[in-house]
Amino acid sequence: MGFKQSADRASYVLFVFNLLSHYCSSSPQLTSGIRSGKRYHGLQFFTRTMPCITELYFLFYPKGVKSIPQNIYALLTPIALAHLIMGDGVAKKTGLVLCTDSYSIEDTVRLLNVLITRYRLNCTLRIAIKNQYRIYIQQDSMASLVKIVSPYMHYTMLYKVKSWLNTPRNRNEIEVFDVKYNITTAYSSMNEAAKTLNIPKSAVVNYFSRNQVKPYKSRYIFNKI
Repeated sequence: MGFKQSADRASYVLFVFNLLSHYCSSSPQLTSGIRSGKRYHGLQFFTRTMPCITELYFLFYPKGVKSIPQNIYALLTPIALAHLIMGDGVAKKTGLVLCTDSYSIEDTVRLLNVLITRYRLNCTLRIAIKNQYRIYIQQDSMASLVKIVSPYMHYTMLYKVKSWLNTPRNRNEIEVFDVKYNITTAYSSMNEAAKTLNIPKSAVVNYFSRNQVKPYKSRYIFNKI
């Protein structure tokens, strides 16, 4: 099994190597190549050929094609989820995207279901391009996700799950308390809140302007941040 990252992520490569070094016979090596007409430099290491590694290969490549195994619920431990995010996670202003582009829609949904059922994360499926799908972990689950994976992440990768905590406050930013589901979610603007909740923007605006006592439709309570 090989692991490779760009040279500017050397500390991250060494972090992973320290976890797997007992499976390796040599230290990480520098590598270089040409991509889009530009030379890049990287750092990589390989494990030895071992039955336990071969078992993993056939589990994730049963027919030579990368796939999500049926027992992913048991395999996706907090440590595994942390490494999935470090490798394929993309930080967003209000959440996180997992780049599962190389998986089929069936595999991606299988992984998404585990995130929902095992970790109680609020996730949706997104189409990157035709026949390529990604998992979006929504903002209201990010605090839970941080608690689950941050103990196992390298410090250089924490920005993927914590950047949303340091997002500059917008004067129109609001919090919405969902009475039905007992969930509080922050939105960057009234427009975003109205669109996400599928309610008229006027319902949000009027709530503040009239200082209503009752929430809109007796479900949402809005608060200025």
